Amino acid sequence: MNTITIEGQLRTGFGKAATRQLRSQEMVPGVIYGGAQEINFAAPAAAFKKLVYTPSFQFCEVKLEGKTYRTILKDLQFDKVNDDLIHVDLLELVEDKKVIANIPLKFVGASKGVKDGGKLITKMKSLKVKTFPKYLREQIEVNVDNLELNGNIRVEDVKIAEFEFLNSPRIPIASVVLTRQLKQEEAAAPTAAAAPAAAAPAAPAAKK
Repeated sequence: MNTITIEGQLRTGFGKAATRQLRSQEMVPGVIYGGAQEINFAAPAAAFKKLVYTPSFQFCEVKLEGKTYRTILKDLQFDKVNDDLIHVDLLELVEDKKVIANIPLKFVGASKGVKDGGKLITKMKSLKVKTFPKYLREQIEVNVDNLELNGNIRVEDVKIAEFEFLNSPRIPIASVVLTRQLKQEEAAAPTAAAAPAAAAPAAPAAKK
């Protein structure tokens, strides 16, 4: 799995004044938690770009004064006015301690329903899982080959032994729905079948 490296510095000052000073230097404050102790740090805003502005799930190694912390992104805060990144929360990975992460979904295969004229609708982009750090992966592949028209793949259909899925099991993650053209064809079919019967001449009345 891809790893982003960020070099920063431990924070010594706190409060609004210290935070404003950091941001004036184009530094972003952050917190690393989940390990033996909470680590407050700051790093250049540019260093976070590859971690923040991507849909990919990645590891992040934070280097602070000779120590390296292996983490994953947990939360972000942006300025409400200019949308600048203003705070980052990272979760430290401890090998014998389970973590909760949102892992992106990747749909693979060719759906039967799509081949029959339907349209594949993806309803979720990621799943929330609980697992040990060694089992984390960039994405969860979901095969849609057997997904038919009006069919669904639900959270409970995704089976990975090392993952405990925290989403509601009955939530659909992908569906194949009728396209407008297919709906029109189905609606027109009964009408077309009834037309010959309507056009047939009436039977002559029986003579008395």
